[in-house]
Amino acid sequence: MKYLEEYRDAAAARGFARAIARTARRPWTLMEVCGGQTHAIVKYGLDELLPPGIGLVHGPGCPVCVTPLEVLDRAIAIASRPGVVFCSFGDMLRIPGSRRDLLSVQATDGDVRIVYSPLDALRIAEENPQKEVVFFAVGFETTAPANAMAVYQARERGLKNFSLLVSQVLVPPAMEGILASPLNRVQGFLAAGHVCTIMGVEEYGPIAQKYRVPIVVTGFEPVDILQGIYLCVRQLEEGRAEVENQYARSVRREGNLHARRMIERVFRVIPRQWRGIGEIQRSGLGLSEEFSEFDAELRFGVRDLRVEENPECLSGLILQGIKKPPECPAFGTRCTPEHPLGATMVSTEGACAAYYRYRGRAACP
Repeated sequence: MKYLEEYRDAAAARGFARAIARTARRPWTLMEVCGGQTHAIVKYGLDELLPPGIGLVHGPGCPVCVTPLEVLDRAIAIASRPGVVFCSFGDMLRIPGSRRDLLSVQATDGDVRIVYSPLDALRIAEENPQKEVVFFAVGFETTAPANAMAVYQARERGLKNFSLLVSQVLVPPAMEGILASPLNRVQGFLAAGHVCTIMGVEEYGPIAQKYRVPIVVTGFEPVDILQGIYLCVRQLEEGRAEVENQYARSVRREGNLHARRMIERVFRVIPRQWRGIGEIQRSGLGLSEEFSEFDAELRFGVRDLRVEENPECLSGLILQGIKKPPECPAFGTRCTPEHPLGATMVSTEGACAAYYRYRGRAACP
């Protein structure tokens, strides 16, 4: 526990909070792009340690939250079919589709199983050759290598009953989409350390230069986050817009080259819909032509399924940093973790879930 406690040290956290206060001379708005960071900020009250004028807004840092409603409905349609074993991480089961969720499918008419790795789903496919086994491949760049490996291994083993329902998204295009919006108020970013552990930091340089915003690759513990905020504020006060790596204990400039090669081998970059936000060009991964036989959307004919988002849910505005969860009129009343209007309230990394869990009724409007 030594190294964990080191990054939760209260004295070190207060030291960075004082350094931020000494450095900040003007108001600045920063955005973290990681649901884990959002939960740490709200859980430990890190935003309350900051001086007046330094504001934190929460970005599209939860891949479960940005999975479009129509993709969830496709997952539910596939999972409801006879002869299908639908495998998913547990956090997807309670995310609401347009009429129901995967948990209700599991309880009634479908074989829905929680797994801890796509390779678990691959094993299920080997053990059940008479079944169609589908893995729900959701996530940022962090989950893409394992999902790619599962498809690669399925082909190597000659498995014809395994496929992926893919909803992989990429972080840098989403950041650029936020910065290009006329509603943008973000002046600096805390980039997700786990994404950069896979992909490296080189993609962020052009964004920082084009939009004149500092981008600090940041870890997930309280001291990490406060140090990331300090580095970002220092750049802003000095008029710099560079990429800095606070999370150097895990992130290399080039990332994990083996993981990147596996992603490039199996996937291709495509436009992707983001829940509540809309389509962002070159912001997703889809299976390449070489591996298209493992595409569950094609195999089950659900690609053209389209549905409308719930207009009452403000998750799109929250995911863009335009509003905070307590500013939603439905927060904590018509929208709760037991009866969510959208994914940000029920996902374990959702911003609304963080405010509801750690600040409860005090955060309600």
